[in-house]
Amino acid sequence: MEKGEDPAPPYSSQPANNGPGMYPQPGFIPAGAPPAGYQAGLPYTTPTMVPVTVQTGHVIVTPALQDIPGQTVCPHCQQSVTTTTELKPGLLTWVACGVLSIFGCIFCCIPFCINSCKDVEHSCPSCHKVIYNHKRM
Repeated sequence: MEKGEDPAPPYSSQPANNGPGMYPQPGFIPAGAPPAGYQAGLPYTTPTMVPVTVQTGHVIVTPALQDIPGQTVCPHCQQSVTTTTELKPGLLTWVACGVLSIFGCIFCCIPFCINSCKDVEHSCPSCHKVIYNHKRM
């Protein structure tokens, strides 16, 4: 340090109160507080590794088969197929018919003619077994 220069201000380990509107830096822990999770007097030990055995199995995920034919693997013949669909009257069809007949509609059988009121049955084109039933209700 040369003559004539001012000495550096003293360093304090306590945070300075810089007036109103000034906040400490995020994540700052005052010097007097111990870190979170600290237990005085207990030595730190590393956790031991325990071997884990994982058994893998076959998981069959059925894609969302809804109104239209879809690509899937048949659980019966194990082939990748595009399903064939058949419309069949289901609960929604019968409920709509019942509601129309309660209100005295002479055309209460109309839900049986509307495809969007019927359930969709997806079947395999190879083995002809049912893969999935999409129920409207």
